[in-house]
Amino acid sequence: MASYSIGQAARLLGVSSETVRRWADGGKLGMERDGAGRRVVEGVALARFAQERGAGLHAVPEGDVPTSVRNSFVGIVTGVRVDDVAAQVEVQAGPHRLVSLVTREAVEDLALDVGVTVTARVKSTSVHIDLP
Repeated sequence: MASYSIGQAARLLGVSSETVRRWADGGKLGMERDGAGRRVVEGVALARFAQERGAGLHAVPEGDVPTSVRNSFVGIVTGVRVDDVAAQVEVQAGPHRLVSLVTREAVEDLALDVGVTVTARVKSTSVHIDLP
């Protein structure tokens, strides 16, 4: 059965190693010792924890969302056009107008609507929209 070190688990969960240690010490994430005495997480337990966290049962730590996207624009949603599958979201961030095409599901999950504050993250030709 696969097992993961604290560092590997942290990378998969998008948090710091210290956060994984706190979760383990607090009883939120089960850990065991491997043959060398190092703390590890069983793959099945880590997968279950990741799913629970994704469902909101284990909140993401406060602060910035870990991301490789370096160009971030905090702005206000000025327009949302939704059809059956896709949506167009317009954001005004200072003098910058950004337009992103996203799924209808993303608009509904993030509760995007005119007047909502968002962070638009731009990487290459993609624009990522998330809440601050």
